[in-house]
Amino acid sequence: MTMHLAQGLTTTNTKKRKPKKLTEAQRLKYEVQWRQHNKDMRRLHLHDLQFSNVNDYIAYCRGQYKPRKELKPVSNTPWHYSGPYRRETPNIPSLNSGFGVATKKEPMQYTGERRLVGIATLHKSNMVPVFADDDDKTGSKQATEIAQMRRN
Repeated sequence: MTMHLAQGLTTTNTKKRKPKKLTEAQRLKYEVQWRQHNKDMRRLHLHDLQFSNVNDYIAYCRGQYKPRKELKPVSNTPWHYSGPYRRETPNIPSLNSGFGVATKKEPMQYTGERRLVGIATLHKSNMVPVFADDDDKTGSKQATEIAQMRRN
């Protein structure tokens, strides 16, 4: 079930309430708060938020204060597009240092004394090189050892 107003009724209250009169005790209390407020604003370097007299501070606390409007100076020169920003020094020393971003890697080449016969798979995708030794010129001995290890 939704809640609606009956036709012809309104909930806005257009009546303005009159502010209550201040007692002397309330005025003294506001004066102490005003001094503390100004002291805090000076401490926080917010000098423009200080109040010059107690009446302005009381109106501020009661929601009746209207701040003074300060006009900002307006520049007489209109804004215009001046193009993209360009560096004034065209010579950048890091540009021509002689080193590239990445140099090409030299291809790897086997330079050892042992002769590579082939590549065997030891376990799953574990590739192992098979070399020919002095006593085994074809490398079949090492290849059979790898095959036996794989099956055991």
